[in-house]
Amino acid sequence: MLFSQTSKNLPANLKSMKDFMWGNIFRQGDSEIARISELWKETPLFKNIPFRHIQSLSSQMHLRNFQQDEKVFREGDQGAGCILILEGQVRIMAKDNPLATLDKGDFFGEIALAETDKRTADASCVTASRLVFFLRQDLQEWIEVEPRLGTIFLTNLASILAQRLHQANLLLAQK
Repeated sequence: MLFSQTSKNLPANLKSMKDFMWGNIFRQGDSEIARISELWKETPLFKNIPFRHIQSLSSQMHLRNFQQDEKVFREGDQGAGCILILEGQVRIMAKDNPLATLDKGDFFGEIALAETDKRTADASCVTASRLVFFLRQDLQEWIEVEPRLGTIFLTNLASILAQRLHQANLLLAQK
């Protein structure tokens, strides 16, 4: 039997051998990139950005595993980018006050996409977590290549930051 036959005609053990021998070894992360892209697509940051561009950007992002109770960053650390939760749960705290507990598909630290100022809160993992880092430098490079889409992205970012400022103002007014 030749491997050029369609895989539906191959016995199960030969299908896996065919995939092992002839599969693209460089595509091991494709399914993970697709998961990351799907999660980003559901966020307001990527509203009106074509999915293929989200996938391209996602393939350039940086994935890191964290232990339970491990700090992602501390208040005062230099901001480098936005972080998406692929798996796990992250707590955001400011001056020992809990601000939010975030889950899979949530993102945080987006201020650092606009301004590389110091972080305004602590972020630590409540559970073991896998986090995707979208760095400001990667955003800037993408904007150079795709200025029209970069404008859409930056408008989305501005809208998110304005909403958060509005919410903060409402909280301050209640005190």
